Amino acid sequence: MNILVCISNVPDTTSKINFKDQNEAFDTNGVQFIINPNDEFGLTRAIWLQQKSGAKVTVVTIGDSSCEPILRKCLAIGADQAIRIDAHPLDGFFVASQLAALCEKETYDLIITGRESIDYNGAMVGGMLATMLSLPYVANCIQMDVEGPNVSLQREIDGGKETLISTFPIVLGAQKGLVEESDLIIPNMRGIMQARQKPLTVESAITLNQATSVKVFEKPPEKGPVKLVDSNDVDGLIELLQNEAKVL
Repeated sequence: MNILVCISNVPDTTSKINFKDQNEAFDTNGVQFIINPNDEFGLTRAIWLQQKSGAKVTVVTIGDSSCEPILRKCLAIGADQAIRIDAHPLDGFFVASQLAALCEKETYDLIITGRESIDYNGAMVGGMLATMLSLPYVANCIQMDVEGPNVSLQREIDGGKETLISTFPIVLGAQKGLVEESDLIIPNMRGIMQARQKPLTVESAITLNQATSVKVFEKPPEKGPVKLVDSNDVDGLIELLQNEAKVL
């Protein structure tokens, strides 16, 4: 089985976010970047298939050389090879198009994306990639069992869960549940040393017209001071909820 895991390079949630150039660009100064958590769940599940059935696992990201440390971490976790598409990820359509072009060069049985990235939370790439490749797509995937040529899948839907049967090739949108946080693989020294010997190739991006552009970034307004209400002042509480919080 040939598996491609798509990796996003995203800011750590503890990083302080700022903007520059009249709030038209994200300021990366002082920001720590990590593997997108939903992508890491997918990568861990791919490594399980590698360990169980000898699957080949390739990881890919789109970005400049600053993205290579997270690819090296993926290699240390257990991926066999890494690919960096040398381009700035402009939007979801751009990313999906670059990935589709890569997938046209080699056949992958299973393509795993995260349900969404934690930076822009667009949740677009997996569906667009599957459409471009004319493949089935299962988003919000929380369970996968390979049964010969078939794959049994379970995904979260509004009000419950849905179980599906498909054949390969297929695109999955991974999230927590496909594996648990306790299952994530922490690279050990042996894995880190081996990662240095594994191939990390750089591919040129295909030329695309920019479909969207950022008009402005805006931070949410700062939270106001907390107002404490006496437990016996029910009328005062109701007035605050109606006139200030506007939730009643």
